[in-house]
Amino acid sequence: MMNVEVAYALPDEQKICALKVELGCTVYEAVVRSKIVEYFPQIDPDKDPMGIFGKAVRDPRTEVLRDGQRVEIYRPLTIDPKVARANRAAKLKAAQS
Repeated sequence: MMNVEVAYALPDEQKICALKVELGCTVYEAVVRSKIVEYFPQIDPDKDPMGIFGKAVRDPRTEVLRDGQRVEIYRPLTIDPKVARANRAAKLKAAQS
């Protein structure tokens, strides 16, 4: 058996579920077994992107976990990172004027 965690975060709320899984458990299986969807019904394990410690996983159904790893379920971006950076730069430039 291995100890793993499944994490999901909203801007104002987060949940980390610790669970024991057998060797060979995949990222997808851990998310389903964690029952985190009961806390956050907007999660769709079949479509939402996932990663391990901040590194995206291409195929959660085949990516096998190791002991101590944390699976993270990612929310869709609300704004393109390039646009967000441009907005911050424009705000900073306006404040300096």
